[in-house]
Amino acid sequence: MIKVAVIGLNHIGLIHCRVYKEHPDVELVAVCDLRGDMARSAAERFGARPYDNVQSMLANEEIDVVSVATGGVENGSHHMEPVMQAIEAGKDVLVEKPISNRLSEARMMTDAATARGVRLACNLNHRFVPAAKRAKDWIDQGEIGQMLFVNMKLTIGNPNETSPWIHMRALHPHSFDVLRYFAGDVARVQAFMAKAPGRTVWSTASINLEFASGAVGHLTGSYDMFGGHPIERCEVAGTNGRFVLDNVYESLTLFPRESDERRVFKNSIFSNSQGFDSTFFNRIGAFIQEVRDGVPPDQISASGADALAVQRIIEAAIRSQLENGAPIRISDIQDDEHEGVRQA
Repeated sequence: MIKVAVIGLNHIGLIHCRVYKEHPDVELVAVCDLRGDMARSAAERFGARPYDNVQSMLANEEIDVVSVATGGVENGSHHMEPVMQAIEAGKDVLVEKPISNRLSEARMMTDAATARGVRLACNLNHRFVPAAKRAKDWIDQGEIGQMLFVNMKLTIGNPNETSPWIHMRALHPHSFDVLRYFAGDVARVQAFMAKAPGRTVWSTASINLEFASGAVGHLTGSYDMFGGHPIERCEVAGTNGRFVLDNVYESLTLFPRESDERRVFKNSIFSNSQGFDSTFFNRIGAFIQEVRDGVPPDQISASGADALAVQRIIEAAIRSQLENGAPIRISDIQDDEHEGVRQA
């Protein structure tokens, strides 16, 4: 049994607890939150021991894996301290996205995990569904051919006004992780953003992408749409064909070049009892399996390094917006990029 502890017990942290509790190869041994009442409530609900201090929990419990589901500014500013404490204690770590809203902190976490020889993964859960895996297999098997373009849309309704860049830093780690999963590293970014009527944050974005492979792409993102409608779509096209994934990979269709036939793969994640939470079961289950299999830290799926890479793309998009849509090379983004764009 893999022994797990969860730090941070708001809504997402409780989902982590439930997933671990229901996993046949996991024992949820401890839960931790600075608010002791939250820790005690979760401990009673999930049959774990409560803590309000991370160091005390790490010192007193036998733990293999730590999930960090704290939040903070732009949903990421409270991740670094508990992640670093777990890494220093030699634990494998799964951290919520964004890995951090500051590149310098993200770099410190990934460097620390490498130095300590532990696994650091991020909950970039949108790639962890069967349809996305099938699509990646099609790419690897040459069904798409040489990739030419990738278009993606991720739009939800979120009234959060706490930071000018909350939409980019909190939501689009998902988008850019999926884009990198299919198309590889991004070389350049060009962004144009808008504020919906009555909003003070950059709540809608149109972002052009150039990949290191030479393929091109685009992301449309928004906090201004109705969440009851399909929220996500990704189209990948190449010299041999193209595929379209719909609604967080609810369905996948391959359109081979020079053929009237199409291949359809269905993955109705919203039709089962777990709904969108199924992506958490898939993602966390994949990490637990990698831990059980002894996968080396540098080969972990949706790793801390992947999470750092998507945050670099986001910071490049923010800089592009600040520079009136100028194309920005990812290689020009420094770890302290966040410091100059806090209030724009």
